[in-house]
Amino acid sequence: MKRISFILVFALAILTACAPKQEQTRVQKALAALHDPSSKYVVVAAHRGDWRGYPENSIQAIESCIRMGVDMMELDLKLTKDSVLVLSHDHTLNRCTTGSGPIREYTYEEILRFDLKAGHGIGRPGIKMPTLRQALEVCKDRILVNVDQGYEYYDLVLALTEELGVTDQILIKSGRELSEVEDKLNQYPHRLMYMPVVGSVEDGESEVFREFISYSQPQLAYELCFNKLNDNVKNAAAKVISSGSKIWVNTIWESLCGGYDDDAADSAEDPGTVYGPILELGASILQTDRPALLISYLESIGRH
Repeated sequence: MKRISFILVFALAILTACAPKQEQTRVQKALAALHDPSSKYVVVAAHRGDWRGYPENSIQAIESCIRMGVDMMELDLKLTKDSVLVLSHDHTLNRCTTGSGPIREYTYEEILRFDLKAGHGIGRPGIKMPTLRQALEVCKDRILVNVDQGYEYYDLVLALTEELGVTDQILIKSGRELSEVEDKLNQYPHRLMYMPVVGSVEDGESEVFREFISYSQPQLAYELCFNKLNDNVKNAAAKVISSGSKIWVNTIWESLCGGYDDDAADSAEDPGTVYGPILELGASILQTDRPALLISYLESIGRH
């Protein structure tokens, strides 16, 4: 009997050793990179989703990002009259929908009367403004989420992410002071990932930057903005990296990244002449308006 048991245990050990290792999902790989300050993998965040192909902050824009291989979907939140969190960058319906007026003055059912507009301002029949719940159900286990505008709704967002089981996929950010952020995060044993937005750094460090960088615990990442890539920016970036944190840079507009933006990369013969200096700065999370272009470049240099 003992001999049979030994043979069974030995056979099981051989099978376990020979079994192929399960590959990480995209979400797992991106999360591992986010939490590893030394990782060379560059996390790609799509600004408001694939808004060049679909209405911004729409379910269709999210699905397109997932198909592209994007790691993170950036979205913005507003609250309706009946306290429903919806995806919208603007406080009004005017620019992005066929309706008009402040979102807070409409119930969600009333907002559904309107269609979302594509980038050229034309309504897309049948495409509606999604709720945060609908968006997170699509994103679950498929793509990370960055809540840009929406920190004021932290409690509502966390309650929903806990219900859906997606809290660990959500990165929320703000420019709030350290003490205020600490007070909020310490209310919960399980919390959203957080990133401080420390403002423009080309003219020197802001008070918020100095508060967070001198804190005893390293932050997950810092969002650095700069109109010029000068020594002040490089010094701030060096401090972030030495603190054990990652750097987030927005390549969506030239004023946020010293002119090393997506449109410049798209028109360049070699996108590396544009994205290269941002990566040399130490950035390993890039928010982009041209995710397919950025991913293609990063893959060509082995960083995605």
